[in-house]
Amino acid sequence: MTKFLTRSLLITLLVVFLTQVCPGQINFPVEKYTLDNGMTVLIAEDHSAPVVTYQVWRKVGSKNERPGITGISHLCEHMMFKGSKNVGPEQHSRIVQANGGIDNAGTTFDYTMYWERIAADKLELVINLEAERQKYLNPTEETFSSEREVVKEERRMGVDNSPYGLLFEQALNTTFTAHPYHWHIVGFMSDLDNITLNDLKEYYRVYYAPNNATAVIVGDVNPKEVMKLMHKYYDDVLSQTPPPKVGTVEPEQLGERIAYIHKIGQMPAFMVTYHIPKMGDPDIYPLRVAAQILFNGQSSRLYQKMVYQDQSALAVAGDCFTLQDPGLFFTFAIMQPGRTAEEGEKTLFEQIDKLKNEPVDPKELTKAKNQLESEFVFGLQSVSDKGESIGYYQTQLNDYTKLFDEANKYQAVTADDVARVAKKYFQENNRNLVVLVPEMPGGQSATQ
Repeated sequence: MTKFLTRSLLITLLVVFLTQVCPGQINFPVEKYTLDNGMTVLIAEDHSAPVVTYQVWRKVGSKNERPGITGISHLCEHMMFKGSKNVGPEQHSRIVQANGGIDNAGTTFDYTMYWERIAADKLELVINLEAERQKYLNPTEETFSSEREVVKEERRMGVDNSPYGLLFEQALNTTFTAHPYHWHIVGFMSDLDNITLNDLKEYYRVYYAPNNATAVIVGDVNPKEVMKLMHKYYDDVLSQTPPPKVGTVEPEQLGERIAYIHKIGQMPAFMVTYHIPKMGDPDIYPLRVAAQILFNGQSSRLYQKMVYQDQSALAVAGDCFTLQDPGLFFTFAIMQPGRTAEEGEKTLFEQIDKLKNEPVDPKELTKAKNQLESEFVFGLQSVSDKGESIGYYQTQLNDYTKLFDEANKYQAVTADDVARVAKKYFQENNRNLVVLVPEMPGGQSATQ
């Protein structure tokens, strides 16, 4: 009886939620302000619970780096937790946690984001903490050297000693030859070894200016009171000359590129990528629908074919990697021991050709669009979710309001759209293939 009531309650809440934010009606008020120093402030009231999220989005990621200092964006993120004038190393998070909140940060190819979630009456505390490290970050040779070793260990664990991390890095290196998306966010090890404290301080000065940042506040707040706090803690932060823009354009790919990685392991794997347009381009929506049909979920075409029917793969996945500059459409598969990457590639290319040449069944198309829509809608439930969507669209597209029409754009995709983008982008000349060849200790192939 209890299970039935719980299930019924969940279904009721689901229906209510979807009714409130159904397609064409996804909207909530956001107030936008700009401080005199150029910092953008976006505030959304949400009085559903006495909590608030405070997020600072900075327009700097690994694409803003150059050879010699790759990985510095991620390293700079780490250093933001290593102490400022009035807050000691690691104290930022401890203060937030001691007041019942949580915090974290993340670096991507295009941006770096810092966030706290805490009781609404503690908002001033976290604004003060973020402004403190904005104004008075105090990296020393000791903290810098120590944290650089932490980042190097992250690289060892996530890339150098991980066959799939190496596969992803090689896919980036192969797909992008000119654009700085060429390197992994964690950077190359030799660059991490050679970055200096002065490099970091200059990078911080240029890219961590208030006029290169957006603050997002969502929760049980009053916008006028929030702005009083923003002026109190940020008005004395000086703007800087706008940072240089990334002008490099990835040249058109004129032929398939293939790379092999030999690594100790048991299971072959491969990754296929295709160049696609940047975030906001109309073709992104049918491309994401195509990815949903091909890869996402146990009922997807490739999962059904490779994991269930042929039992040739342990896992298969794929999606659009949408970025501020033109990104990539990718597929990743781990084959069963004793099966080859070539088998998986053959199956993948057959399914892609089918997508080009045979109209998608209306039911399959509707299912894919509904899945994408529901994923987007349910990504707006909490104050943190709302804040992330607001900050993401403002940072990537310079317009947070574009998020309100996102679900409609998925629903507008037709079967002809899916076939059109498949033919346009999934061409052999636009294809990159990276194969993981597992080896036994001593260099012998594990598939022999």
